[in-house]
Amino acid sequence: MRVAPILSSSHSRATTFKASINKSKKRGLGILGGSFDPIHLGHTQSAQAVAKELALSEVLLIPAYISPLKTTPDLVPHASAKQRAEMVEMACQSNELFSCDTQELSRAGHSYTVDTLKALKESHPNHILYFIIGMDSLITFTQWQDYQQILTLCHLVVNTRPEHDLSQLDNHTKKLLSQHQINDKEVLSTLDSGKIFFADPVYYDISSTQIRQRIAQQQSCEKLLTPIITDYIKKNNLYR
Repeated sequence: MRVAPILSSSHSRATTFKASINKSKKRGLGILGGSFDPIHLGHTQSAQAVAKELALSEVLLIPAYISPLKTTPDLVPHASAKQRAEMVEMACQSNELFSCDTQELSRAGHSYTVDTLKALKESHPNHILYFIIGMDSLITFTQWQDYQQILTLCHLVVNTRPEHDLSQLDNHTKKLLSQHQINDKEVLSTLDSGKIFFADPVYYDISSTQIRQRIAQQQSCEKLLTPIITDYIKKNNLYR
């Protein structure tokens, strides 16, 4: 007869403690907001890369009604809120990682990230929120409404872009990084909020402005948009 080994009490306690940590560990929820005018492969592929790096099983795509920092005519959305939301929904249908959240469109008026994050924190109490931004957004982050409070609600995950680097940051933002930046993603996943993490560089040099210009000039956007979004833009005669 084979006798099962007897575990020491210390080993048993350690195993129980480890199991308890794993059981109580919060899930991560990625959040990517923007005008999505239109949503393109730069948005979705960079978000997919972040999700893979941080082991996120879901990323919310949140189309903004009006960004408070987009006030010049060339930056105000060209497609309607309804059209931008429909394009985001289409992007979600082709990839189970993504879900569309239209709360900012329902709220109307200026879209403040801090209000969106408060609502998400309330509706997802057992998740760690990872708010994904580009380097261009980090440059202006200290101008955002209640930006200090934003960091009490989530972690910032920064995607770098070819035309932006840390030398472009002002002293205020550099100070913010010195206080909040973290490089260890394993430690990051144990903290509820308050950190700024630079994701592994993935360079998708695509912008919605560039796409709108190409469409207006009747140039191909085959490598910038998914076919379903291209068809939608054509059928609705957008950006021409």
